Amino acid sequence: MTTTPILLVMGVSGAGKTTIAKALAERLGWAFLDADDLHPPANHAKMAMGAALDDEDRRPWLAAVAAWIAARQTEACPAVVACSALKRTYRDQLRRAAADLQIVFIRAEPELLAERLRRRRGHFMPPSLLASQFATLEPPAPEEGAVDIDAAQALPEIIDAVVSEMVAHRRRPAAP
Repeated sequence: MTTTPILLVMGVSGAGKTTIAKALAERLGWAFLDADDLHPPANHAKMAMGAALDDEDRRPWLAAVAAWIAARQTEACPAVVACSALKRTYRDQLRRAAADLQIVFIRAEPELLAERLRRRRGHFMPPSLLASQFATLEPPAPEEGAVDIDAAQALPEIIDAVVSEMVAHRRRPAAP
């Protein structure tokens, strides 16, 4: 039995998840979701006020992301999802929607991200919440098989590295 490939591009705010996931989706010709678009309005408002989300806040959001992933599986539509998925339990929930979920962990130093967040305009996530993101972050364990990417690299290098890792692990992307 084959499964439809789903890539989860994860990491803390400012790591470049959306930019990277969107570029991967374009390169591969796959569907794309920015999971932030599925947050309930109350979550956006809470973060905009400088308050970190807790597990209860994230519960309906993660359920919506998992439902989107499951729908792509049902439709046999390969996809790339940009989602913080900071905790192992969050990734496990998403993995239940796609057993062969392929994780791309965007790793970055706090100083780089703080600078990126200071320059970002019009986003609901204020720079003041970066510390809470790192406090919540549980980097993928080795058994999760994540591709580990340094966010400081140039976008074309990141995209090439992810695609190379997929091929190296026989996770060849479908031809666009």
